[in-house]
Amino acid sequence: MLLIFTFESAGEQDKFEFLYQKYKNLCLKKAYDILGDYMLAEDAVSEAYIRVYKNLHKIEDPASNRSIAFVVTIAKNAALTMLTRQKCAAQEELDENWEDDFDLEGEALARLDTQEVFAAIEKLSEELRGVLMLKYAHDLSHKEIGKSLGISENNVTVRLHRARKKLTSMLEKGGD
Repeated sequence: MLLIFTFESAGEQDKFEFLYQKYKNLCLKKAYDILGDYMLAEDAVSEAYIRVYKNLHKIEDPASNRSIAFVVTIAKNAALTMLTRQKCAAQEELDENWEDDFDLEGEALARLDTQEVFAAIEKLSEELRGVLMLKYAHDLSHKEIGKSLGISENNVTVRLHRARKKLTSMLEKGGD
């Protein structure tokens, strides 16, 4: 991908080129330490320098220790963001596969009386019972549940996992 930066002055362009040439290897090392993959580290550094460009006005002296810290912090945060996205994507895939392989309602009904299942659900906290009911009784997606409860999709996934785990535990014990 080719990005064309438009600078307001030659001084800004010189500042950016100095920052890039001087600190790109340091940023690449930092990103690689976090991500453990050279190609991902390069992507993180590219993203970091886009952010540096957008915040170039905040840098007065590109050779100062403060500028080094600023640029490296941006690179570190870009790498951490990529790492978080990777972990979330992996967790979502795991959750989707788990949900596809496990039919909570069918499994519970096959083993227990319907009254026992409903009694166990009623004993769950409102937070867990709410997401469970929205998912299985109303057949809403994680996105729809998150929107209706004002929480993130990841939070919905976590709550559903906790609710299933708690419910399974309660049903196995025959109570709370």
